[in-house]
This record gives sequence, structure tokens and C-alpha cells, in this order.
Amino acid sequence: MFDLPTIWAGLLALAIFIYVVLDGFDLGIGIVFPFLKSNGDRDVAMNSVAPVWDGNETWLVLGGGGLMAAFPLAYAVVMPALYAPFIIMILALVFRGVAFEYRWRDKAHEKIWDRSFFYGSLIATFCQGIVLGTFVQGIEVDGRAYGGGWWDWLTPFTITCGIALVAGYALLGTTWLIMKTEGELRETAYRYAKLSALATLGFVGLVSLWTPFLSPEIAERWFTFPQLLFVLPVPTLTAILAAILGWGLLKKKDQVAFPTSIGLFALCFAGLGIGTSPYIVPRAITIQEAAAPDSSLFFMLIGALILLPIIIGYTAFTYWVFRGKVDPDAGYH
Repeated sequence: MFDLPTIWAGLLALAIFIYVVLDGFDLGIGIVFPFLKSNGDRDVAMNSVAPVWDGNETWLVLGGGGLMAAFPLAYAVVMPALYAPFIIMILALVFRGVAFEYRWRDKAHEKIWDRSFFYGSLIATFCQGIVLGTFVQGIEVDGRAYGGGWWDWLTPFTITCGIALVAGYALLGTTWLIMKTEGELRETAYRYAKLSALATLGFVGLVSLWTPFLSPEIAERWFTFPQLLFVLPVPTLTAILAAILGWGLLKKKDQVAFPTSIGLFALCFAGLGIGTSPYIVPRAITIQEAAAPDSSLFFMLIGALILLPIIIGYTAFTYWVFRGKVDPDAGYH
């Protein structure tokens, strides 16, 4: 009665998107961390994400574990292709997490933890962009296994995607600070948000122009009917949201920039889906080919339908409890 592989593909896509948005803004804060003017501003920036940052990474675990369980063939191909950036990313996230906690408890080495927080955030973000770029450009498959080399993930396109994601996460981080802070820190966030927005939109345009040249199949999907009808709304809505974002930043509308930035990420995600569907390993393995047996997918779906609302519920409740501007006098515990 149900297309279980497609349902699970949708659930994994949702988990990855939620991770990108939620962990994206606290990684973005880490990226702009050295550029905040004072130690007090850095304290407030950390306090703005202190109640939620570790919970945000729940979705990364769900995405990775779900891929292994629901699409074992895709997992077996993707992981060997991306071992290096994945390992570097995880180590960077560990350094970022340790720095977050130790910065408050080891004041004698605060500068070291500040640098760890910055470099951990920067490197983790760049590696995620590398993974995204590798996924878009395609992974070589030989039969039912990875058929490429150790360094296939390192190309000019993937490096460009890595830099683009750094700019995008910086945009999420600065617009989050705009929404959550006041005074001089808010003004600093506005200044860097404008730079991040220009860089993000520029890289989105560059990657979008570059992508069709990676494969004739992508070009055909983007520029022929009827697929063109699904593609056209994406750049149109992107232009509209970009205009709203610019207006919000110029007019200093604190509650506009962050949701609009999320909307831009959603449109990029939609464009990625249009360009790769129905493949889970682009141009090599489809969702149906990579899926586990329906009996396994159905069994896991029961658990997912129970747990996902709980996870979404407590996440939403946490954000609701800690809504509003951050009190600079409130400490981190």
C-alpha cells in the first residue's frame, strides 16, 4: 500500500535538512566567533545556543544511522567514498563540543578553547560542504561497491561547495545572533550578516551555474520539459527571498533575516532533490535499488513514527522556552 523506500528517503531528507538548519546556525556562530569584538560578546553568542546546540546534533545521528539501516547499499558505497571528510568532520565536531564546555571551566586556557571552537566549527562546516559537493558531482560505482579512488572527493567543485557552505552557515549564525541579541553585538551581527548574505548568494549562483556542466543528465533535468517546470520555481523563489533578506538586513528587522535564511537553504535543498531524484547515489543507484527489504523498512517505520514526534516535540519545546533575546548577565551552567 505504501512506497516504503520513498517514505524513508523523505524521512532521511527531512532529518538532514533539520540538522543543516539547526546545527548550521551554531556552527555559523563558531565561524564568526573570532570576529566578535569583546569577550563579553563571545560569551553572549555562546549563551544564545547553549540550551540547544548539543540537541541539534541528534539529527546528524538520525541521518547517518537511518541511511545505514534503510539504504545499506547506498551506505556501503557512500562511506568508502567519503571516509576522509567524514572522519575529519567528526573530529572537528568533537573539538568544537569540548571547546564549548571547557571554555567556561578552564579560564586559564580560554584562548585555546576559543580557537578550538572556531577551527572546529570552520573545518566541520567545510567538510560538510565537501560531502555535499561530492554527492552532487557523482560517486563512481563498480557493481555494488565504490569504484573510485581515495581523493575523488577533492575537486575544485567540492572545494567551492565547502566554501559556499561556510558562507551559508555564517549567514545562519549571524542572523540567529541578530534575532537573539541586543546592543553592540547585534550591530556587529548585522554587519557580518550582510557580508555573509552577499557571499552566500554569490556562491549559490556560482554552484548553480556550474552544476549542469557536471553531467549531461543534470543539464537535461534542468533545461528540458517537463522537468523545467519543477526547476523554474526554485530560482524565482530564491530571488524573492534574497530581496526579502536584503530588505530585512538593511531595515534591521530582527525577526526577518533568520527565517528568510532558512528559506534560502530550503530552496537549495529542493533544487538538490529535483536534480538527483530518484537516485540516492546520484546517477548510479536509485532509492528503490538501495533500499532494505520492505519488512525491515516497515518495522523501522513504526519506531520512527513513535520517536520522531517526540524528538520534534522536545526540540520545539526547548526553543519555545528559550525564546526571545539573551540576557547578557545570564551565565552558562
